[in-house]
Amino acid sequence: MLVLLRSTVFNTLMALSVPIWVIVFFLAVPFDFRWRFAVARSWGHAMLWLLKVVCRLDYRVEWEGKLPKGPCVVLCKHESAWETMGQIVMFDAPQSWVMKKELLYVPFFGWAMYFFHTIAIDRSAGRRAVDQVIEQGLERLRNEQWVMIFPEGHRMPVGKTRRYGISGAVLAKEAGVPVIPVCHNAGDFWGRVQFGKQPGTVRMVIGEPIDPTDKSPREINEQAQLWIETQLRQISPDRDYEYPTAEEAVAACRRNGPR
Repeated sequence: MLVLLRSTVFNTLMALSVPIWVIVFFLAVPFDFRWRFAVARSWGHAMLWLLKVVCRLDYRVEWEGKLPKGPCVVLCKHESAWETMGQIVMFDAPQSWVMKKELLYVPFFGWAMYFFHTIAIDRSAGRRAVDQVIEQGLERLRNEQWVMIFPEGHRMPVGKTRRYGISGAVLAKEAGVPVIPVCHNAGDFWGRVQFGKQPGTVRMVIGEPIDPTDKSPREINEQAQLWIETQLRQISPDRDYEYPTAEEAVAACRRNGPR
């Protein structure tokens, strides 16, 4: 009961915060993109603080290596709404998010995303969506913006994964920029369709950059997925995984054919 009460308070405060921050965001639109990103990042900080104070849900970040100085492509596990806030806070660099175009129609949030240099794709468009990510992603990277991608395409149930979409790996290969794999266990506390936010500490692990040189997009994808699934089994060993080992998960995704 206490979890539901705290979660209701948090959801209410988050919903009320969005139009306020969007108004501030629009005031920053005439200025440099970094101003807009700073406003968005302040919202992320505020939401993570609220989660800690209201829902007793904290987080810890673990870095496995140094981040490159230039822009990168980030491939992040997607199983919660938490990581949409987490990434914007953890990476102190202007970001461009790959997202489904339907989100642009969400009042306030979607309107702001239109001015946030997002790459809004039609997920049913197949190869055209991949081409869009590559074309617009190259432009964003040239402008020193990091490209943030959830390669599983949508939030996955806890313990499951799917074959990663190829667009992020192709983009990194063509741009010659590193891929940063990101793993977390936010789904243990805030599931994809879960109203209640359980108290605890989300662990986010940010991996060593993957150099795309001498690797095919498929090899980049599989290396990122293998690392993420391996880390996940270390930070959340008690989950009911669809595939007991990370190697089995990647092999099963490979057998499912290209996406």
